[in-house]
Amino acid sequence: MARKTPQADVTHCITVIPGDGIGREVVPAAITVLDAVSAQYGFGLFWDEKNWGSGFYKRYRRMMPIDALDQIARTDAVLLGAVGDPDISDSETLWGMLIPIRRQFDQYVNLRPIRSLPGARSPWSSGADIDFVVVRENVEGEYSEVGGRSYRGTDHESAYQQAIFTRHGIGRLTHYACRLASQRRGRVTSATKSDGLIHTMTFWDEIVQEVAAQHPELQLNSAHIDALAASILTDPEQFDVIVASNLFGDILSGIAAAVVGSVGVSPSANLNPERRYPSMFEPVHGSAPDLVGRGIANPTGAIWAGSMMLEHLGHRQAAEAVVDALTAVIAAGTCTPDLGGTATTSDFTAAVVAELQDGRQSLIIAPSKRAAEFGRVCPRRFADT
Repeated sequence: MARKTPQADVTHCITVIPGDGIGREVVPAAITVLDAVSAQYGFGLFWDEKNWGSGFYKRYRRMMPIDALDQIARTDAVLLGAVGDPDISDSETLWGMLIPIRRQFDQYVNLRPIRSLPGARSPWSSGADIDFVVVRENVEGEYSEVGGRSYRGTDHESAYQQAIFTRHGIGRLTHYACRLASQRRGRVTSATKSDGLIHTMTFWDEIVQEVAAQHPELQLNSAHIDALAASILTDPEQFDVIVASNLFGDILSGIAAAVVGSVGVSPSANLNPERRYPSMFEPVHGSAPDLVGRGIANPTGAIWAGSMMLEHLGHRQAAEAVVDALTAVIAAGTCTPDLGGTATTSDFTAAVVAELQDGRQSLIIAPSKRAAEFGRVCPRRFADT
């Protein structure tokens, strides 16, 4: 596919996949906030909303259309809500959408910031100063397609799945983690289990140590996954950057999200750091069918994921403004029920917009440019080079 060059009449075109469940409630909240901050900072966001996900699967037996990846490739980034439906297996929803996007666009870094928010109730570390980042490998490792089932339906039925670790994959992820740590507090913790996983995790340890040696200014610590999980619960303030494999990073970031109050507050970025392909941004939480339609879903993770998208697209000041507004609103006591408050999704979103605007402007924001207008604008946004 030929590389494309953006035309000047559009700043950024974003593929929006609200997905399933509360994704359809938190994504509109994030868009409202991002429209507000983009208007303040003078850049344009054009939203191409895709009705892909479990509803699409029930009609067409696939999570997204055959040309979905080609459609995404024409845009600058993806904002995702959540996927998952009680009537569809999780393997179908994951392997039918998220993993193909991550791997087609080489989004090999899954970046998950973990930060305590003043005012957010936490069952473990109330008032603690928690600020670390999980850097998770995102395209190989334990989430492998190599495997199968044998002797189905018999007493000898078996399942096997091969983890795939490469020097290239571990090395580039560790370099990213080290560069990030050098901009923070200079500490890298590597998640391992090399006492039991004698091939994959010893290989992981070797490559991590080789790369870290090229960054002598950093402090590297290697910790077994079980002890590391316990330390996140008991002493989360000690961590700066945690680098982990696909499975270990997924588990650790979920635990860490609970430590700071709720999975509803945690964002996630699936990054192609070289920016050769679009990156994807999403909250950590799932589709939460039990919360759908109640108006109490926490949009913090989705809004914060949108902030990460803005930073990746080059709008650092706008991104910081969004996080500052989120922090101020929660600190002032406007929280959804998962954080111990009584605010609805719309209440919280309005409060964040008001904080961004400092109360000087109306909370009514002009409708964003959505699918119909995007259809006219985006085809002109790119020119073959």
